[in-house]
Amino acid sequence: MTSELCLILLLLLPFPSHSADPDPLQDFCIADLKGTISANGFPCKLASNVTSDDFFFDGLSQEGSTNNSFGSSVTQGNVLAFPGLNTLGISMNRVDIAPGGLNPPHSHPRATESGIVVQGKLLVGLITTGNVFYSKNLTAGQMFVIPRGLVHFQLNVGQEKALIFTAFNSHLPGAVVLPLNLFASTASVPDNVLTKAFQVEQTVIDEIKSKFGG
Repeated sequence: MTSELCLILLLLLPFPSHSADPDPLQDFCIADLKGTISANGFPCKLASNVTSDDFFFDGLSQEGSTNNSFGSSVTQGNVLAFPGLNTLGISMNRVDIAPGGLNPPHSHPRATESGIVVQGKLLVGLITTGNVFYSKNLTAGQMFVIPRGLVHFQLNVGQEKALIFTAFNSHLPGAVVLPLNLFASTASVPDNVLTKAFQVEQTVIDEIKSKFGG
């Protein structure tokens, strides 16, 4: 192989990126949510229509309701809620968890997550692709990281409500919530797949699905 061919191949190879989203090509691109999303996000709002309000978001200031089967609430601060994040490769969530409540096992297919406990005591756990489980009890001021795509959860093990703020290196990280994906999808996952996967009888699957309205 000649040196010229090697040079051409090197130039054609994609350069490594440490961002989950493509790098922006302009100062900002306030999302036009009525437009069609593309590989790099939503189309930009006309610069002449941009105001100061486009750069600020108060959606994470209000406590979410934990009056549900999991005893937790996730308030998302992604591009769909905060259009100013469009193409910037960042977003945040607020997670409220009642005593004994659980932010159920889930994963984020498009982003690594970091989080800080603001209030309460939480068991934070994650599972690797090699089925190794890591966990630790965390209190206010302590931080955690979840590598992209790994299944993880937060369980309130304290006597008071817990509050976490999480950050992502994507403006739309996505969330695959395992119990909902498996037992409350549209259309339903076939029962014979679930009974075989979990090695249980049909009655067990029926009972689980009934808890999620399935």
